Amino acid sequence: MTAAGVRATARLGARADGRGGTALPVLESAGPLALRRTRGSGDEARVMLVGAMSGPLGGDRFAVEAEVGEGARLRVGSAAATIALPGQAKGEARYDVRIDVAAGGELRWLPEQLISVKGSDLRVSTRVDLASGARLVFREEQVLGRAGEEPGRLRSRLTVRLDGRALLDQEVACGPGSPGGWDGPAVLGGHRALGQLVVVRPEFVERLPGPKVLGEAAALTPLAGPAVLVSALAPDALRLRRLLDEALAELDS
Repeated sequence: MTAAGVRATARLGARADGRGGTALPVLESAGPLALRRTRGSGDEARVMLVGAMSGPLGGDRFAVEAEVGEGARLRVGSAAATIALPGQAKGEARYDVRIDVAAGGELRWLPEQLISVKGSDLRVSTRVDLASGARLVFREEQVLGRAGEEPGRLRSRLTVRLDGRALLDQEVACGPGSPGGWDGPAVLGGHRALGQLVVVRPEFVERLPGPKVLGEAAALTPLAGPAVLVSALAPDALRLRRLLDEALAELDS
């Protein structure tokens, strides 16, 4: 920790163990980012990200790096929501996620929501690089403010690439100092929870789900590749999770 905030990078790597399971040769925690292996299912390894302290706070720089090898299956979750808080250090906090999945690898990235607290300033950057034949379920949920509270400033960019070609590259900015209209009817429409689900599967090459309205403020959109995007808005985190869970269950059926 420095006067400018905490610097921490956690790393995990998953490999097929040659016996029908998945090994975790890399599981490196750092500072407030603690990685814990939990009981898996079948050939899938499971890792839980446990926050050892509050944050990110102003000036903090957090990063998580994950690599899934050929034939490995990994599920990553988190023990609790990530809460962006104001801190004593000036300047924005950053949270960077870097993910690589090899051909034949599978990742289900299903953390709890990110909550942007009044007075906080957080920039999130997530980049997912997939090889041909990789499988992905990636969920992202953001809640603007706690109950009855205005949000902090939140900027978030998500990039998903397949063999170096962009499947999705989008950025949102919410809260004080963001471009005008972020809370207007053309963007959030007064909702305080926003989320998305990206699903990439090789079988979508032959049969890609078509566009579909999933609710008053949720929709499934096919991407330019073997992938779909589910985007959803909701008044709170509980209803947002329900929308995304229902969409994933339908895609899994």
